Amino acid sequence: MSPLEICLVLASALLHAGWSASIKQSGDPLCFNLLQLPVLGLLFLALLPFVSLAEVPSAVWWILPATAVAHTAYVYWLCRAFEHGDLSLVYPIARSTPALLPFAAVPLLGERISVGGAVGIAVVVAGVWLVHGVGRWTLRELSQPAARFAFLTLGTTVAYSLTDKAAMAAFSGSAWSSPLPASLFYFLLLSLAYGALFAPLVLWRRGVAALRSAAGSSWRPATLAALVSLGSYTLILQALATAKVSYVVAMRQTSVLFAIALAAWWLGERPSASRVAGAVATVAGVALIALS
Repeated sequence: MSPLEICLVLASALLHAGWSASIKQSGDPLCFNLLQLPVLGLLFLALLPFVSLAEVPSAVWWILPATAVAHTAYVYWLCRAFEHGDLSLVYPIARSTPALLPFAAVPLLGERISVGGAVGIAVVVAGVWLVHGVGRWTLRELSQPAARFAFLTLGTTVAYSLTDKAAMAAFSGSAWSSPLPASLFYFLLLSLAYGALFAPLVLWRRGVAALRSAAGSSWRPATLAALVSLGSYTLILQALATAKVSYVVAMRQTSVLFAIALAAWWLGERPSASRVAGAVATVAGVALIALS
């Protein structure tokens, strides 16, 4: 990976950790995420005149429904996991995507993973799980709703990573004359598509009264979270346009380290020895991927 791609992914990881922490702190994760969508919809409408829809690759329109379903399931199950469990349990599981993604990326996208890259991915996964703490991964804990929803979230991250990589590859191979980056336009288009599925799901689960109550106190932080999400995902999409998805997703798991740091600063938690070891392992894995 190039230095620019590494910087894009690390910046995205930091923003994603902040976005996830804000969801956990919101008190009503489902409504909080739904409240993020209006500002993204307004941004899409405001920027649409600067884009020629004819330049959007036809493959993207075919990919969009699949990635919208994957993102809807991802956000829904992530919210359900945060409803039941701590950030320190949910986040490491949900961000363990590098353990599974190469098994799909190699046959489906034709990616070639070097020995050093494979070792780096494995070290990142080990580090992510160590961050949670050795000895806490009991069968009883992993059978609880928080862990079950987190594992479902993990599955959806693999799915949308593949579809988003395919979409950005299509953009990279086509003419794009708009001053708006293709990654930014695609994220806003995706937000519109997944919002059409996510909104009725939240209203069915939480109801209009709960959404109205959440809006009274959460619309400002939700709007800020939406902008953070916009920055985070636009950066990762830009990296996906040129770098291997297996490497990009593995390196993005440094967000676990940022999440632990935010928890210590925001919630007053103190990292254990296993978390420090996990942090060191994750950084070492990222270094191996960068060298590969």
